[in-house]
Amino acid sequence: MSATSSEPASPRVPPSRQLALGVIATGMLMVILDGSIVTVAMPAIQSDLGFSPAGLSWVVNAYLIAFGGLLLLGGRIGDLIGRKRVFLAGTAVFTAASLLAAVAISPATLIAARFLQGVGSAMASAVSLGILVTLFSEPAERSKAIAVFSFTGAAGASIGQVLGGLLTDALGWHWIFLINLPIGLLTLAVAIPVLPADRGPGLAAGADVLGALLVTAGLMLGIYTVVKVADYGWTAAHTLALGAVSIVLIALFLVRQATARTPLMPLRILRSRGVAGANLVQLLMVAALFSFQILVALYLRNVLGYDATRTGLAMLPAAIAIGAVSLGVSARLSARFGDRAVLLTGLALLTGVLGLLVRVPVHARYVPDLLPVMLLAAGFGLALPALTSLGMSGAKEDDAGLVSGLFNTTQQIGMALGVAVLSTLAASRTDALLTRGESQAEALTGGYHLAFAVGTGLIVAAFAVAFTVLRGPARKPRPPAMPRNANPPAAPVTTA
Repeated sequence: MSATSSEPASPRVPPSRQLALGVIATGMLMVILDGSIVTVAMPAIQSDLGFSPAGLSWVVNAYLIAFGGLLLLGGRIGDLIGRKRVFLAGTAVFTAASLLAAVAISPATLIAARFLQGVGSAMASAVSLGILVTLFSEPAERSKAIAVFSFTGAAGASIGQVLGGLLTDALGWHWIFLINLPIGLLTLAVAIPVLPADRGPGLAAGADVLGALLVTAGLMLGIYTVVKVADYGWTAAHTLALGAVSIVLIALFLVRQATARTPLMPLRILRSRGVAGANLVQLLMVAALFSFQILVALYLRNVLGYDATRTGLAMLPAAIAIGAVSLGVSARLSARFGDRAVLLTGLALLTGVLGLLVRVPVHARYVPDLLPVMLLAAGFGLALPALTSLGMSGAKEDDAGLVSGLFNTTQQIGMALGVAVLSTLAASRTDALLTRGESQAEALTGGYHLAFAVGTGLIVAAFAVAFTVLRGPARKPRPPAMPRNANPPAAPVTTA
């Protein structure tokens, strides 16, 4: 039986690669889930283990510093010794550290476990995109795979807030860590046979020990400085001094990479317009959108009086909208219109998200005031897969892990900067409004309005960078025009 088709049939992804994608996505989900699930359980952890208010912040900070500081190094090591090895080792470290966190009986033990979780997360996350782009080399397949990967990251935060509240209320905070054990063990069991084995050239091909020390120390110190801004302020000597040291260390790292015989991060990857532009867009976009995740949750709890579970459920439509778009239509739109056009459309929708939040009232009603915001968050389901494709498009096979690590590092820096800058602005505005005599709810809402306005500006800046810097693939030249009397070519015939 024959049929006429104007388009070739989409290639079928072999089951082994579908399993490999499932493994990578599950690992990503576990990492993101852990980052958000912990925030809900913080009050219970403080009460049970006797954390001081200042010490409690290290339950989050220890993880962020290790995670953000080691991503670039983890990605490069994956290129040198094999990305599968690094993914398996990172997942094993994260799973073991989760068990240690679950049985912690002192603040010091929990903080150490959280640091180790960050180390494991950095190792596994740094190479995930590198494995994905080498596993799915055909553009249509890669777009679909990246959409799945992006969805798990975007949805993990919302799911974590709901799950964290349910587990903490029903079983206790220990279970927010214990839940990682079956997920981690299952991921390892499936990853060993299905992830492609790869052998890098060895550490000798890029064993720049000094460069590794410089970039790891610089990133860790920089992230520590940013997350402590809330305690010291932007103009404090502590912030300025440590920030300056961090910048010097990163600058020395770049100088080292330009002169080293076997650099840890060959600077040629930054000459790629796609890599450099996509990382800058991501920095701006993530910094703005973290205000959506964190500050909207604070608004729901502190202004509208929602509890933890209700807050998570209120934000669930955003995760559903992101999932429906990223899994359902983003790959098809990218195939038809190009990643750049899809990215710009997603950023335009996200401008509407934060723009609507600038006007959210003190006594908001969920359906008319907040539900449209959650639904417009579908723009993230368009923007992130397209941005990831653009950012990884300039990666050669030998550098895929490094480019993946760089992309994830930029994401973590954007998150840290977004929280520090926007939360500080919101708090300062709130204090000023309280001094002026406004109520607690009005002052908090005014502070959030300022943060959302700045976030809107960051998204607009991301749109401008994407529009001017990023370029889609060159269009194929049109075939020469046929003479009017020439017969058109026959339509391709496929056998069903």
